[in-house]
Amino acid sequence: MSVADGRPVVDIEGLSISYLRRKRPLRVIEDLTLSIRPGEAYGLVGESGCGKSTVAMALMRYLPANALVDSGRVTFAGDDLLGADEATLRRWRGSRMAMVYQDPASALNPSMRVGAQISEVYRQHRGMDKTAALKEAGAMLEKVSITDPGRVLRRYPHELSGGQQQRVMIAMALSTDPELLVLDEPTTGLDATVEAEVLDLVEQLRSDFDTSILFISHNLGVVRRVCERVGVLYAGRLIEEGPTDELLRQPRHPYTLGLLRCVPRRGMRKDALRLEPIPGSLPPLGADLPGCVYASRCPIARERCHTEPPPRYDTGDGRISRCHYHDEVPEIPSGEQQVTPQPPSDGATLLKVEDLVKSYGTTGNSMQAVAGVSFEVRQGEVFGLVGESGSGKTSLARCLSGLVDASSGRATFEDRLDISVAEHRRNAELRRKLQMIFQNPDTSLNPRHSIRRILGRALLLLAGVKNGRERERRSLDLASSVRLEPRHLQVRPSALSGGLKQRVAIARAFAGEPALVLCDEPVSALDVSVQAAILNLLLDVQAERRVSYLFISHDLNVVRYLADSIGVMYLGQLVDVGPARAVFDPPHHPYTEALVSAMTTLEDLDGSRPRIKLEGPMPSPSDPPSGCRFHTRCPRFLGDLCRDEAPPWQRGTEGHQYRCHIPPGELEDLQRTNGASPGEPHATTRRAHPPEENGQSG
Repeated sequence: MSVADGRPVVDIEGLSISYLRRKRPLRVIEDLTLSIRPGEAYGLVGESGCGKSTVAMALMRYLPANALVDSGRVTFAGDDLLGADEATLRRWRGSRMAMVYQDPASALNPSMRVGAQISEVYRQHRGMDKTAALKEAGAMLEKVSITDPGRVLRRYPHELSGGQQQRVMIAMALSTDPELLVLDEPTTGLDATVEAEVLDLVEQLRSDFDTSILFISHNLGVVRRVCERVGVLYAGRLIEEGPTDELLRQPRHPYTLGLLRCVPRRGMRKDALRLEPIPGSLPPLGADLPGCVYASRCPIARERCHTEPPPRYDTGDGRISRCHYHDEVPEIPSGEQQVTPQPPSDGATLLKVEDLVKSYGTTGNSMQAVAGVSFEVRQGEVFGLVGESGSGKTSLARCLSGLVDASSGRATFEDRLDISVAEHRRNAELRRKLQMIFQNPDTSLNPRHSIRRILGRALLLLAGVKNGRERERRSLDLASSVRLEPRHLQVRPSALSGGLKQRVAIARAFAGEPALVLCDEPVSALDVSVQAAILNLLLDVQAERRVSYLFISHDLNVVRYLADSIGVMYLGQLVDVGPARAVFDPPHHPYTEALVSAMTTLEDLDGSRPRIKLEGPMPSPSDPPSGCRFHTRCPRFLGDLCRDEAPPWQRGTEGHQYRCHIPPGELEDLQRTNGASPGEPHATTRRAHPPEENGQSG
């Protein structure tokens, strides 16, 4: 049905949903009213467990069997969505409405190749034959910047990285140009450049086909970029709604302000400002809440708030707020205060990596995931590792953790322990001192064990705590340190949200008081409040125990806030390494320049900051380009020099080094000139000859 008459594509009125638990209905969505207009992107934000995904599943009619729609109505393009029969829903799903899920690993069929899964959408909804459908599947993978699409089509989901799996899901959802696209945390597993490209793709789809979008995310910067309007959900209630820019600039509910205070803002560093996580936690489902649902955590709550539910106050300019004192919500701190530079850590070298190589495959048909990487991590230091999905970050961490053997090179721990060997050949001391937090807790937590048993077993094996009562006490302490409540210890991982499961994984890693923790995207699945609490926790532990972190993340805002030193990886190689403040400022490698320009932030509300768009996907590690590995995408390509010769290490200030043919002085001039005029496109530097002063230092 057409929505050209101006009616909303989605109209939700007074929707209430409960889940049956032990025959008891527990309310998860309460009196929800919102609409999504034709061609509009509507953002839905809030903490994990507040009901965002339940709203998405209700729109797709994918609610579980124990869900009850207690009241309300939902229409899709004027049709009754809740009353539609299964035959109608099958026609709508995929062709008129599609969804991208938060966890692609559980949404993709593990027994089907990627090509078959994407092709199935074209065959089912467009009637294509097998050959044509497979060709379209490959073309769609190219649009979402998948490296080597032909090869990916032949792979199974488990053979792809988390970011690649998510891009496959996005490709499937976009393949039929739907009227409504439901995106549930669609960029959670993606690095900065691919996130920016995917958001470009989503915006292009809206422009070409007038597609409406429900965009669910905990990344407020992404919501700021994509959405015209945003709704804030808390404990199943829509507590604030309005135009995105106005709402994020001047929130009218204390909860929205709390979310914004959790986000690392421009100029914030760990050694100057702490993030402000929201105290307490969401009320449990079914809790008796006679007043405002946020009253127990609210800094401006009064007696009235605990007894009288706030109505929908109209605060003007198309905004609503469910707060009795919405006109007293404080302003957001600027986050732009000058930070006094801190000297680098003077601790001893804890981890030293020298020319580490990890190859997969057989001789003559091998792929170097890690191609000769060298760096050091000092005691008490946070070493951030960034780069696009497929650049080798996780493969490097797996070598250091002992999950796989390094092919060549050496890694030493505490200047005496060789960690180039697999985990089963390591002693108990090394296992305790070196722990890893994985990107996806679903694959690292035993689904048959309770959280109490998971933490207790870690305390027994890593810390040698044999006394049952002591294990229970220590388990409670670990749970409390990552904002898990005692009730969470009783359940299995499947009963927890993604954010809660990641908190369990983090608590388990600290059970043995390690000296070095390898953190592989440890906060990527967490909402901003829990992320702030976890980052504060990591910093507290670092200060108390002098623990070090190798912190892998695609969120450059988090890395900039947390890391002391940063390494930037591209196609298996380190291309930029040095103190965090030096790596983020010119001169830096052209790849680092592109990553920084792709960052989503809350500050650039006018959208004026220029972005460098990298041309084409990252080449395949099985067939890397000659010369500089980045030359096929580099905006500062010099010609034959970059194509034929490997670049030298150029030395900047404060120990900063980058791998490029352009020397620091010239590169800094280029990068500062291109970034000096907001709103103007970056110039593309393509020169036939290298500068005369270019040296081969390093």
